[in-house]
Amino acid sequence: MLAQQRQAAILDRVRAAGGVRVSELATEYGVSDMTIRRDLESLADRGLLAKVHGGATTVSPGSTHEPGFAAKSVRQRAEKAAMAARAAAMVSPGDAIALSAGTTTAGLAHLLVDVADLTVVTNSIPVADVFYRAGRPDQTVILTGGTRTPSDALVGPVAVAAIGTLHLDMLFLGVHGMSERAGYTTPNLMEAEVNRALVAAAERLVVLADHTKWGTVGISSIVPLHRADIVITDGELDETARAILSEQVHELVVVSGS
Repeated sequence: MLAQQRQAAILDRVRAAGGVRVSELATEYGVSDMTIRRDLESLADRGLLAKVHGGATTVSPGSTHEPGFAAKSVRQRAEKAAMAARAAAMVSPGDAIALSAGTTTAGLAHLLVDVADLTVVTNSIPVADVFYRAGRPDQTVILTGGTRTPSDALVGPVAVAAIGTLHLDMLFLGVHGMSERAGYTTPNLMEAEVNRALVAAAERLVVLADHTKWGTVGISSIVPLHRADIVITDGELDETARAILSEQVHELVVVSGS
């Protein structure tokens, strides 16, 4: 395969999945890691993708761009599955928890359908649907009302009012991005307000964010980094980000996505 053909194929992969790894591309195309890195550099120089540690992602479209649920669900699948498994281990029978909207929290929902006497509050239609389909009679699922967003979250004053009267053991929060300056962020102003209400209702805050979220900044901050009790991320997160998070949060959990 010529370099031009390979780069076109790589660009298609990035656009479809949102990101790629150097090691995976090298294996797939039968070339060295260095060759793939040169391909990514060439594509990045033309503004067609963004290089990140160990791979590349789509070029950031701006702080208010909100990908749909289906588009996000194909990104970092292995990492999200490992993060969800670690989060599921924190939940015990009888807990009252909240799951925010997001593909990682939707994955977590699938792992929680067999937890007895569980109460789940969510503003995510896909998350609620997972529990409804399971149909476990000793679980209580509370889906907030509100206005639906592209990521299938329910937002607005109806959602905020519903959450405001609740007291929960734990919130599992998926985020659009995180940075030292902006904290945990979202591209949707109303979703940020709903997420802040969930944070206020919960005794503990667990943030689920894979390595691609670091340095991504949505238009609205949810809470500062230090507000999280636990951050669960994957092993591709760079050392600088790990150091910052380790200083800011009570516990940083790094899982393997392989």
